[in-house]
Amino acid sequence: MSAHIFNIFEGNSFFYKTFETEPMSETILQVDTDSLVGLYGPADKYLNQIKDFFPKLKIIVRGELIKLMGDSEEIKKFEKRFELLLVHYEKFGKITENVVAQIMNEENGASTAPAVSDESVLVYGRHGKLIKAQTPNQKQMVKSINHNDMIFAIGPAGTGKTYTAVALAVRALKNKEVRRIILTRPAVEAGESLGFLPGDMKDKLDPYLQPLYDALRDMLPHQKLLTYLEDETIEIAPLAYMRGRTLGNVFAILDEAQNASESQIKMFLTRMGKASKFIITGDVTQIDLPRHKTSGLLKAQEILKGIKGIDFIHLNQKDIIRHKLVTRIVDAYEKHSS
Repeated sequence: MSAHIFNIFEGNSFFYKTFETEPMSETILQVDTDSLVGLYGPADKYLNQIKDFFPKLKIIVRGELIKLMGDSEEIKKFEKRFELLLVHYEKFGKITENVVAQIMNEENGASTAPAVSDESVLVYGRHGKLIKAQTPNQKQMVKSINHNDMIFAIGPAGTGKTYTAVALAVRALKNKEVRRIILTRPAVEAGESLGFLPGDMKDKLDPYLQPLYDALRDMLPHQKLLTYLEDETIEIAPLAYMRGRTLGNVFAILDEAQNASESQIKMFLTRMGKASKFIITGDVTQIDLPRHKTSGLLKAQEILKGIKGIDFIHLNQKDIIRHKLVTRIVDAYEKHSS
């Protein structure tokens, strides 16, 4: 703290007072968010509301950069509360004037924003969509991945095994439990040859990976998803691209595992590095491999059963959350097969 002397005249007498003044500090913050409009509000409504809580600070905003000038303690207070606001926005996907007021008013630095976290929610998706495990076996997937590093989710179409797995991966990424997400599928065609699809190799493979893109679009804002794909925080690739790699500190999902051979499944499972989680999903009633090839998923159930740290969850018709006709279709095919 520095002392500045101000000379003050009063009548014919002369005296001085010493005022203690804090030196001015300056800080620049960079905002890392997918939508500045969502955070700052339409016409900067929330931003202006925040400024009103810090009248002692000069706050200059240029896009993602926020320049703070003023008392160092006030700057620290701003940083702490603005961080709480960012955490809330990242978690719930939106903020309101009431949320801003409660976070900025909080004296002890803990947010009491009205939107309360629901433990059953895996991810707050786009536009505040709540993504939860909805059926008993989906909930079992959530419970199991908390206690095991590798789980197999096996069940018919429409049971939400892939969607739940992707939601768990996004949750882990948002909670900084992993650094990256890797989503992979075997590129096995179901009645159509890759050679007849137009474009380069990526164009040929993307249709097989489309369900993974669809799930991610539900859970992440468009720009954020593009950024993650660009910097490979999220990687979507065919199973063949996994060979020779060590996947550490990642959440990896092998989808459509019924179409992977025994050697491919073994190759993928042995890519697992430290601090990683693996989910393998598949439907053993929809195997598209040539008849002379055995599904690696079927073999894995036999070979890996009972190994500590690996869990098998079997979903069924009761877990189907698509149109009610899907349940009837699955039932009909099962009766026909038996």
